[in-house]
Amino acid sequence: MSVDPVPLAQALLRCPSVTPADAGAQDVLAAALVPLGFTVHRLRFGAIENLFARIGSGAPHFCFAGHTDVVPPGAAGWQEEPFGGTVRDGVLHGRGACDMKGAIAAFVAAAARHLERGAPRGSISLLITGDEEAEAVDGTARVLEWMAANGQVPDFCLVGEPTNPARLGEVVKIGRRGSITAQITVHGTQGHVAYPHRTDNPVHRLVQILAALTALPLDAGSEWFEPSSLQVTSVDVGNPTANLVPARATAALNIRFNDRHTGAGLAAWLRAAVARYAERAEVTTSLSGESFLTEPGEQVARLRRAIAAATGVEPRLDTGGGTSDARFIARYCPVAEFGLVGATMHQVDERVPVAELRALADAYAAVLAEFDV
Repeated sequence: MSVDPVPLAQALLRCPSVTPADAGAQDVLAAALVPLGFTVHRLRFGAIENLFARIGSGAPHFCFAGHTDVVPPGAAGWQEEPFGGTVRDGVLHGRGACDMKGAIAAFVAAAARHLERGAPRGSISLLITGDEEAEAVDGTARVLEWMAANGQVPDFCLVGEPTNPARLGEVVKIGRRGSITAQITVHGTQGHVAYPHRTDNPVHRLVQILAALTALPLDAGSEWFEPSSLQVTSVDVGNPTANLVPARATAALNIRFNDRHTGAGLAAWLRAAVARYAERAEVTTSLSGESFLTEPGEQVARLRRAIAAATGVEPRLDTGGGTSDARFIARYCPVAEFGLVGATMHQVDERVPVAELRALADAYAAVLAEFDV
């Protein structure tokens, strides 16, 4: 049964699945997969709808991972309705067109084409969550736990995030930086600014702390990663009075870190740095994911060969950008990312050319053939 990715993408786009709402998106996907012979498992964790589907039981087991949830459409100014799934002048418009309902539709089309040859030698599966754009608590991480408990861990996983800057085939991501967010609260002694000897100004201490944290680079990068980056994102006192030394001051920061660091190591470094300048201070941290790398080897080489053959572009390997659900998958199996051009993701008037969407389906079909599933 052949599948055109465009109508399927349109049907997915017409579901306003802003996290945590599913709005019928995974019903649409399940309805496309069952006629192809996939066994579909609907996995609800908390308020989140997730889906795992598989055809075949043998090895190799190739998994495609993605998300049906999207960010809100945002401000006015869309050329077409954000949840209309409209095709105009050869371009598909809608929230999630490139991030990443289009890629999901392309993979289903590729799987259908691959299955036209007969039953798979190995297995093809899809891991689809509705909780990627928000906290990612009840999504991919929970589905992976279920997969491990039920003997469903794949041999290789491809995440359909939009990896290409300008042209389909440019970039395959084989890793991502880690991300840790911290809040620093410095306590002082409130008082009149004219009598500083009676106060302990927490703003002065916080300024010293931030200057020390940003004075030197964390590292010079590594073989596959750019240098780690610490960015101060907020400094808050909440003091409406010009002649009052406040009782406390806070700051927030984020560190995107490479494989030279761990989240625990950076948290300890932050606490030690703060303690040098303020005895009365608190540091709270939240780790959204460690850095990870899928070492280039035969599987990555197969992926690159297939993409190059389908697109005529030799993809480069990269680890840049933000975090993705690949950070969870990397704990279980080798993982890489390849999808559409991401120039309009999360923007007003998110869109993808129809020809590019079909070309991605061609590339995914080539990947399945190269992996001999």
